[in-house]
Amino acid sequence: MFVIRPIQEKDYPELLKIAEESGHGFTSLPVNEELISNKIKRAEASFKSQVSEQPEEHGFLFVMEEVATGKIMGTSGIESAVGLEDAFYHYHLGKVVHHSRELNIYNTADILTLCNDYTGATELCTLFLREEFRKGITGRVLSKFRFLFLAQHQERFSSTVIAEMRGVSDENGDSPFWQWLEKHFFSMDFPTADYLTGIGQKVFIAELMPKYPVYVNLLSEDAQAVIGKVHKNTEPALKLLKSEGFSYKNYVDIFDGGPTVEANIANIHTVQNSDLYTVEIVDALDSDKNIIISNTFVEEFRATVAKTKLDQEQKIITLTQEYADILKVKGGDQVRAAVLK
Repeated sequence: MFVIRPIQEKDYPELLKIAEESGHGFTSLPVNEELISNKIKRAEASFKSQVSEQPEEHGFLFVMEEVATGKIMGTSGIESAVGLEDAFYHYHLGKVVHHSRELNIYNTADILTLCNDYTGATELCTLFLREEFRKGITGRVLSKFRFLFLAQHQERFSSTVIAEMRGVSDENGDSPFWQWLEKHFFSMDFPTADYLTGIGQKVFIAELMPKYPVYVNLLSEDAQAVIGKVHKNTEPALKLLKSEGFSYKNYVDIFDGGPTVEANIANIHTVQNSDLYTVEIVDALDSDKNIIISNTFVEEFRATVAKTKLDQEQKIITLTQEYADILKVKGGDQVRAAVLK
């Protein structure tokens, strides 16, 4: 049994360990003690924030905690609006046509153009489940609970929701895509560039990145091969997001070439299929259906999963007192819930 809750200052040691375990390419959680401490403080402030007319650049960071032991199993986050304070870069993969009527030659070429097209979008980020807990449904829940939070508090977020997928790199952190950029435009390796971005030092991107579109066929074959491809450890996360209605619109990461996927918040399957239900306390649950459940709070947000029943007509959900306590609700309160598919 586990609970997902907002991160707290007491979680700092575990979050630092998670940053170390996550490895290269996990840009949103670099191994930097000051930054991780500030990340927790920012998250605490975000959960306490009031709703504004426009989405602000808040960072909602959650942890999954094992109820019996208090162990932190993983983390997951949402950035409400990216790029409002620091530039948010992508490459857009497009095409250019070279055509000569006189010579009857017609060629198309793929090009990568540096852009800030996702400025203001909401980003799903910082998803990491520790290896010992990677079994059963925990990974799916750690990703999907965020859609209940988005559904319940849509006024805090953009209509466009994105997720950057980790691109291809080896166990040493070497990225084929970055190696080409490093050779021609930068003098630093991929882990260093990735780390600098993670701690917010992005000026070097504008200073050193090629200002004009890059013809893909000028890249090395290894670099071309990984554009829009994900790291092997990221394949399950991408599959899950695609099942929720996210799609790839030819935007890739500027460092490793990994794909960014997007969806309209109203079209995300779990958002569409979730609803508010009134809690009814029972002695025991009798169902084989996994239901992902969250309360309706922000600062005191809690989420979990239970094998229980949803009465679709009367909008009632049955919970034992143990689950109600985990969710910080009581009989008669409302929760948001959806079937975990």
